Amino acid sequence: MADGGSDSYEIDAIDRRIIAELVADSRISVRALAEKAHISRAHAYVRVERLESAGIIAGFTTRIAHEKAGFGASAYVALSIRQNSWRGLAAALSTLPFVEHFSLLGGDFDVLVLIRVPDNRELRHTVLEELQGLDGVLSTRTWLIFEEGNGPGPDWERQ
Repeated sequence: MADGGSDSYEIDAIDRRIIAELVADSRISVRALAEKAHISRAHAYVRVERLESAGIIAGFTTRIAHEKAGFGASAYVALSIRQNSWRGLAAALSTLPFVEHFSLLGGDFDVLVLIRVPDNRELRHTVLEELQGLDGVLSTRTWLIFEEGNGPGPDWERQ
């Protein structure tokens, strides 16, 4: 995969259609993708490869039914951190079990972390001992997730 050099690649209508189809179904066959984009299979392969090389397609993913997969408790945890501790903190967060996603923010909190754990006991441990124990974390605030849904995401074809 690429090093994120998407600045030099111009996305056109065909690329947008390909991206929209891959976002809707990352397991779509290249044949079906080509049909939906109204291009040849060979052209579809080339386009997807170029989008990957440019760093525009960063990977392919699968949506999980978290509770069925054994993750019965989820929460967003906001962190207030010591100034200039982001790099080390990001490295530490990327190695912690149960951390699904984290982002550096501008606003009342510095970092937002999404965690998914088997149960409330593990949630307590992850927040109170793992996250609060990281170097640079000054305080945390936790929001439990009761239910989730997915929005439509960006409308790639209208950009």
